[in-house]
Amino acid sequence: MNLDIEVQELLPRDWQRLRTLRLAALADSPQAYGASYEVEAELPESTWRERMSTVRYVTAIIAEQDIAVMSIEEMDGDFGANIWLGGCWVDPSVRGQGVMRVMLNYIDSIADERNWRCQGLGVWPNNFDAIAAYEKLGFVKRGELQESSRKPGLFFQRMIRQSPESF
Repeated sequence: MNLDIEVQELLPRDWQRLRTLRLAALADSPQAYGASYEVEAELPESTWRERMSTVRYVTAIIAEQDIAVMSIEEMDGDFGANIWLGGCWVDPSVRGQGVMRVMLNYIDSIADERNWRCQGLGVWPNNFDAIAAYEKLGFVKRGELQESSRKPGLFFQRMIRQSPESF
């Protein structure tokens, strides 16, 4: 299937779209995230807007429907990462069809102008499907497992990717 996928950065006025996507992700794959559906479902509009003022969010859209989301936090991170990608989720109906690749292509297209050349993310080490997907997208496991600040006692694997635009 050839999908016409658009990528869009969400703005604070789009907080309801972010909330809908985030809650869908937490309902679909609660084990993949450091947050819980029950807590995030109760967050007020002001909290969603505040999040969006400090962290960027991008969504993938097909036929005017949001079908994926990821956060982009600018930072000076481990292994040279300029940004940390988080909360990555793709609707199950379109998984395996290149949605995350299109989202990363968007990031790559603006990597030089925004200094987003080295991208990092964290994934639970038992999330084998996500690790395999990230490796196909050019991410490489780096360093020892890191303890989660949101879920003490659990550890995540850091993965790093260089934007092809920066070579």
